[in-house]
Amino acid sequence: MQEVLTAVTYLVTWLICQRVIGIESGLVNLIISLSAAITVYVVIAIRDHKRKAKEGDE
Repeated sequence: MQEVLTAVTYLVTWLICQRVIGIESGLVNLIISLSAAITVYVVIAIRDHKRKAKEGDE
């Protein structure tokens, strides 16, 4: 699930950069899209880690 959401985030961010914002540079699109996808992946991983730690304490 985490990987699917990361891939969707990458594609949506790429489309937003290209169509809505109008960024022409492929490198800038790549950097922004990968940054957003990595951020989503890390946030979900941290949330899952905290949830598993909390379940282990109970």
